[in-house]
Amino acid sequence: MKNLPRILCLAAAFYLLGDAFLVKGPVSRWLHSALNPKTEPLAARVSTQLISSRQLDRAVIERLWLEGKSAAALPPTDLKAARDAALNDLIDESLLDLQTKALTPQLVVNPQEINGRIVRLSARFENKAAFDAAMKSQGIATEQDLRDRLAAMIRREKYIELRITPAIKISDDEARKWFEDNKQAIALPERIEARQVFIATLDHPPEEAKQKLDAALLELTEKKKDFPILAKELSEDSATKDSGGNLGWMTRDRLPADFATPVFAMELNRPALVRTKLGWHLVEVTAHKLAEARTFEQAKSEILAALETIKRHDATEDLRKSLRNAAVGKIEIFPALAAIADRPSP
Repeated sequence: MKNLPRILCLAAAFYLLGDAFLVKGPVSRWLHSALNPKTEPLAARVSTQLISSRQLDRAVIERLWLEGKSAAALPPTDLKAARDAALNDLIDESLLDLQTKALTPQLVVNPQEINGRIVRLSARFENKAAFDAAMKSQGIATEQDLRDRLAAMIRREKYIELRITPAIKISDDEARKWFEDNKQAIALPERIEARQVFIATLDHPPEEAKQKLDAALLELTEKKKDFPILAKELSEDSATKDSGGNLGWMTRDRLPADFATPVFAMELNRPALVRTKLGWHLVEVTAHKLAEARTFEQAKSEILAALETIKRHDATEDLRKSLRNAAVGKIEIFPALAAIADRPSP
């Protein structure tokens, strides 16, 4: 038993070495903070990629901004959910970055692609000063930093496209089967083409609005004025008054019930008054088409687009899960932010 203290010391030394350099355990985190006192706190580690707390904070702010929300206005549970979602996104981005590094020669990003992204991004801001301020708030010091970030983003997108393309191909047989199973859902519904002169009753007494449109209807039936002139003179529908009051083609499900029910029952080219909760309408139905089935060829482009959207979503989600499952043990959420467990995706 004389060697027991020595054996215990050696075991402790091996634990410390293993913790510090292999498993990245508590001693590793203590060494990191002790040796790098000025380094900002880390939110997560994805293999060799580090995600800082500041990076996570910026991602949360950006995510909420895109949703029209503010962190200050959110209850704690919603803010935690937003942080979890933002951290998940950052982890997925890190996993993608690790994959794209090995394929960089195949994932070429040209300057024109980056320029296009910058143009679209800057269009969201009032002026260059606002754009520059937003860049700085996201920790982007220079335009080159922005270009580097955009290049990385485009490479991730190209990698995803490279991986999922085989899974989103749609055969003619698939499209035809979907068509046969969903014929009723894609049939063209009953629809009408109409025009109107509208006067709101929120700003006018209902009787006054009705009297104006009664007089307009009389002028119309006596052919003293035509519909476009009456629309221009009287209508309060700014979207249609200068185009003859034309509402275009409409289906029942796109209209309020108190407007759709009487208008769909009207005879062609017989203008009449309709009352809704918004006001009085002088309406004329100029065309009426009954519901009709569509052939496969007529609906093919829409079917292919819909199926591709579904397959693209599913394939992207499968890719995300496969990257997470392959990274088990390589993802570490630091204690203060351990909202997401390092575990395989379900």
